[in-house]
Amino acid sequence: MLKKYMKIGCVPLLAIALTSNAYAHCDTLDGPVIIDARTAIEKKDVTPVLKWLKDSHSEEEVRHAFKSAMKVRNKGKDVQEIADHYFFETLVRVHRAGEGAPYTGIKASGIIAPPIVAADKALEKGSVDKLAKKIGQAVETAIKKRFKEAKEKRIHMDESVKDGREYVESYVQYVHFVEGIHNMVAGGGGHDHGKSKSHDKH
Repeated sequence: MLKKYMKIGCVPLLAIALTSNAYAHCDTLDGPVIIDARTAIEKKDVTPVLKWLKDSHSEEEVRHAFKSAMKVRNKGKDVQEIADHYFFETLVRVHRAGEGAPYTGIKASGIIAPPIVAADKALEKGSVDKLAKKIGQAVETAIKKRFKEAKEKRIHMDESVKDGREYVESYVQYVHFVEGIHNMVAGGGGHDHGKSKSHDKH
């Protein structure tokens, strides 16, 4: 997965830096929230999902949904699927509300972005060294590429209006990329499903 990520370059990394909510995976069927929800159902114990909730009010709502689902799960396969989905939806909706994000439904499995999958796997393995190195290399390559383009076009920027505009375009791409990466790092990359701190100054 990491190899595939590196092949497609730094576009996913830039997307994470500037639109972190695009890669939120708490609402996918194979994401960590619903994985814990399945564990809770299997164990008949809601405890595994409580860590995804912010407060006692949220916990009460999810406990109620879990209890309601467990009551009817033995009434046939169709009812079981509906009950489970009701619990999943309630849990994800309440979790996202606690993070200040809208609920847009449960997403299918297999759509989690490669960098997010790699981050989860690194956590499972107990080491982020390989992932950090690869991302660092990807960022360095991307910055150098944009710098080189802007530097080359800067040499000819006064030769014509066309050359000047080409320089401005490459300059904007360069500084905005750097700014996006800086803002993500400075902001700690929090799970706020939020907006970029980058401002369009140009």
